[in-house]
Amino acid sequence: MARLTREQSQARTKEKLLASAYEVMARYGYAGASIERIAEEAGYSKGAFYSNFANKEDIFLQLLAGNAGGDVVQLTELLGKCDDPMDLIDVLATWANNRGDDRKWGMLAIELLRMAQHDHTLGDRHIKLFRDQWEGVGKILIDKLDLVMQPPASPFYIGGIVLELTYGGISSFLKDGAPGDMVRVVLRDMYRSSRATTPGVPAKA
Repeated sequence: MARLTREQSQARTKEKLLASAYEVMARYGYAGASIERIAEEAGYSKGAFYSNFANKEDIFLQLLAGNAGGDVVQLTELLGKCDDPMDLIDVLATWANNRGDDRKWGMLAIELLRMAQHDHTLGDRHIKLFRDQWEGVGKILIDKLDLVMQPPASPFYIGGIVLELTYGGISSFLKDGAPGDMVRVVLRDMYRSSRATTPGVPAKA
C-alpha cells in the first residue's frame, strides 16, 4: 500500500479530528467538550490538534462551515432536477425532515453563538457563516420557484426561514415530519402569493 504524502496525512488527521469534534460536542455540548477529549477520541495528541486548529471555537466553526456549505451544494443538486414547483417544495420538505432529524447541529450552533455573544467574541466570521448559507439557499428557491419578492423579503430572509424551520426552534421537538410540514406550508403560500402579484401567471394548486 502506497504511503500517504505529508499533505494527505495532514488532511486525514484533520478529517478525523473534525469527525471526533462533532461526536464529542454532540455528546457533551459545546461547553462540555474539551480539546483533550476531541484529540484523544480521534487517536491523536493535543499537539496534532493545534497543528490543525487554533482552538475549540475554530474547529467548531469549520464544522459548521462544512455543514452549511454542504446544505447549499446538496440543495442545488436536489432542486435542480425539479421543474414542477409543488414537486420542488415536496422534495425540500423531505430534505428538511431528514436534516431536522439530526437536532444536534441546531442546538450546538445556538450554544456557540450564545457563548460568543456572552464573551463578546461574536464577530464577522460567525455571522458570515450563516449569512452565506441562508443567502445561498434563498437564491436557489427564488430562482427555482420564480418568486417575486417584496421588501423586506430577500434571499437571506427566505433561506433563513427554511433553515430555521429545519434546524432550530420548537419544530425540532414536535412530531416527526413537523419541520417539513412547516416548510411546505410556508413555501406554498410564498409561491401562491408571488403568482398572485404577477399578472397573467396563475398559481399552481
